[in-house]
Amino acid sequence: MGEFHHVSVLLDECIDALQIKPDGVYLDGTLGGAGHACEVARRLATGTLIGIDRDPAALEAASARLAPYAGRVRLVHGNFSDLDAILDNLEIPAVDGMLFDLGVSSPQLDEASRGFSYMADAPLDMRMNPEDTLTAWTVVNEWPRSELRRILQDYGEEHYAGLIAAAIERRRAERPVATTLELVDVIRGAMPAAALREKQHPAKRSFQAIRIAVNDELGEVERMMRTAIDRLNPGGRLAVITFHSLEDRIVKSAMAEAARGCICPPKLPVCVCGRTPKVKLTPRKPITASPEELARNPRARSAKLRVAERLP
Repeated sequence: MGEFHHVSVLLDECIDALQIKPDGVYLDGTLGGAGHACEVARRLATGTLIGIDRDPAALEAASARLAPYAGRVRLVHGNFSDLDAILDNLEIPAVDGMLFDLGVSSPQLDEASRGFSYMADAPLDMRMNPEDTLTAWTVVNEWPRSELRRILQDYGEEHYAGLIAAAIERRRAERPVATTLELVDVIRGAMPAAALREKQHPAKRSFQAIRIAVNDELGEVERMMRTAIDRLNPGGRLAVITFHSLEDRIVKSAMAEAARGCICPPKLPVCVCGRTPKVKLTPRKPITASPEELARNPRARSAKLRVAERLP
């Protein structure tokens, strides 16, 4: 694999959001190319940075990039959804800040052999962690047509999900769909002419949907959001970058729920539920990329940063 280099999205905004203390403990749950992590580690003196990634290639590259800060960094190969277990194993009860960049790293998209790209031919893989067993080949060739339609519609928001799922079923009845470009051809053949004239590549939504299914991306985010806030110290910050509406909906809902106070019916004269907010949203609306960043990195266009601060 080539050099694992990834342009960090909303870098300055994330660093500002985390309000890093030199002696604090911080967690980067999506280490990737370590762009965000390097900026966190650089600001630490006696503090610690925990870096997590499920892609061994990302961890290897991050280890080299973080070498100048090795004494204050602990790297973990794992899924951020296993946050509780990871922190327990490290004997760290709570941290002062967490960052999760939910976008797929540029090297994963651009390295043809990983099978994420619809622009180059490769085996149908799409695993972020090569040790996982489920691949895109299995999803495309073995999942029922109804399930294919569901993920294309729900995860890819693909208008022609039914047509594409039917086309995949017809093709695999003859022979398996083995590579990314074979799948692109099937998708193209299923879509009406008007859809093929759209600016967006016709396979983009379908590839996104299959990638999400292979890596259980939405389930990972839901599990992470259920545990992250409870592992923050008072005043600790949770910063999450999302890139599409499905992820953002999960993060927004979980933060809003944690920020809710009393849930008693309005007619009650006094609160009997005893519920108090766990976090405050800082700010209430998501942070997006500046025009200057968009000029440098068009992939930041859909990025949204949401931040919550743990209350005492």
